[in-house]
Amino acid sequence: MASFNKVILAGNLTRDPELRYTPKGTAVAKLGVAVNRTWTSESGERREEVTFVDVDAFGKQAEVITQYLRKGRGILVEGRLKLDTWDDKQTGQKKSRLGVVLEGFSFLDGGNRSEGAPAPGPAPTAPRPSRPSAPTQPADSDGPPPDDDVPF
Repeated sequence: MASFNKVILAGNLTRDPELRYTPKGTAVAKLGVAVNRTWTSESGERREEVTFVDVDAFGKQAEVITQYLRKGRGILVEGRLKLDTWDDKQTGQKKSRLGVVLEGFSFLDGGNRSEGAPAPGPAPTAPRPSRPSAPTQPADSDGPPPDDDVPF
């Protein structure tokens, strides 16, 4: 059976991104995104629903997001769903959380630059060689490190 795991969200940050580094030096940013949905009910009443989504970013993208984005700013996130499970230390119960692992993003608004923050530009990308001279390893910034502890 085929499977497909792709998420595209556009919303606003619910808090300033939190940046940390793994023991091996990989940047990890945690952000919260609020996604709003508005519709009109059958009675003509305007309704709104807000969904809060936790997003994890890694590598250079985590550093860029932390540098340029603050609470309230708009962001478009492309990524994949990931289910985290753990045992609650106090109750011993199994807990789980469905979140998004960021694979790409775009700034959605110009924001308020009067606070001294630099104007965001396009997200930086690594230069690509025209002819690879040797086989390369996959980049660490494409997702969470496979055997590195995330410091959250």
